Amino acid sequence: MGTRVGARQVLRWTIRNASSDVSPPQFWRCYLQPLCTGCRLLCSSTSLHHELSTPSKKPNTELSLRIFLDMGFTDAQAEQLHDTVSKLRGGSAAKHVLSTLTVLFVLGLNPSSVLKLLDKCPELYIVKEPQLQQRIDNLRKLGLGEGSIQRVVAYYPQILTVPVKTVKAAVGFLREKCLFTGQQVTDILRDSPAVLTENRGQLEYKFQYVYFRMGVKQAEMVKSRLFRFTLDEVRHRHSFLERRGLYQTPDKKGQTVILNPKLDSILSVDQDTFLTDVAMASAEEYDVFKRLMAREWREQEQEGGRIEADSDEEEEADEDDDEEEETGGRSAYRKRRKK
Repeated sequence: MGTRVGARQVLRWTIRNASSDVSPPQFWRCYLQPLCTGCRLLCSSTSLHHELSTPSKKPNTELSLRIFLDMGFTDAQAEQLHDTVSKLRGGSAAKHVLSTLTVLFVLGLNPSSVLKLLDKCPELYIVKEPQLQQRIDNLRKLGLGEGSIQRVVAYYPQILTVPVKTVKAAVGFLREKCLFTGQQVTDILRDSPAVLTENRGQLEYKFQYVYFRMGVKQAEMVKSRLFRFTLDEVRHRHSFLERRGLYQTPDKKGQTVILNPKLDSILSVDQDTFLTDVAMASAEEYDVFKRLMAREWREQEQEGGRIEADSDEEEEADEDDDEEEETGGRSAYRKRRKK
C-alpha cells in the first residue's frame, strides 16, 4: 500500500515537471523571481520564451526549494533538505538526490520518514540510483517483504549503503559458519540489520561464546535478538550471573544442575529489570563487577600478548640454533676433508 502511494506521488511530480522542455533548475529560477505588488505574473512571456529557446550549455545540478515542495515536503523540510544538499561538498549530492528521493518514495516512505532517514545516514545522498535499487531488490530476495523492508530501512538506513556483495558474504557466514536456517537469517536481518556491517571476527566470537559457553542454540539466539547487543554486554551479564551461581554452562548432553534463565530474559530487558528479576543484585554490585571484569580482561589480553611475543622469540631462537648446528656441521665436514 505504501509503495503504491509513493509511486503515485512520484508520478504526479514527474508529470508536473515533464510538461516543460526546460530543466527544473532553470524553470524554478524563473518561478521564484521577485513579484511586483500590483501583479502576480510569474515572469514575462518574452523572458520565458527566451529561457525555453536558449539551450543550456552545461548541465545544471542546482536544486530549488520548489522541487522538494512538489515532492511533498513541507516548507521547513524543503529548506532543510536544500540546505543540507548545498552544504555537501562536490556535485554528487545534487546530482543523485532526486533519484535517491524517488527510489525512497517508491519504496513507500513518506517525506517525514525520508528526511529522518537521510539525517541518520547522509551517505545516501551520493548513492547512485541503480545501486540503491539493486540493494533494495537484494533485500527482498532475502525475504524482507512489504512492511518489513520499510521498517528495516527506517531503523537502520545504513543498510542501503552496504554493497550487495558484502550482504551476500554476511548471509553466507550466518548460514554456513553459524548454521542458521534461511528463515532465521531473514529474521536476523529484520531485527538486527547492523549485523551486516559488524566486524566478522567479533561476530564469530560472539556466536561461539553464546553457543559454547552459554549453551544457547540458534533458535533462542534469534528470538532474543542476540546480534543487537555488543559482545561486552553479553559477557557482562552472563559472567555476572555465573559468578553469582545463577548460570551454569551445560554439559555435553546439554544438562545443568540449576535451571538457567533464558537468553531473552538476560538480554532483552533494561538493566534495572535484569538486576531485580534475574540477577537479584544491586546496581552498585554490578558496577563494581564490570570494573573488575574490565581489568581482568585487560590483563588476559596483555598476558596473551606476552605469550605470543615469547613464542615468537622462542621460534627465532630455535631457528638460530638450527642455523648454528647446520653451520657447525659444514665446518666439521670441511675439517675432515682437509685431513
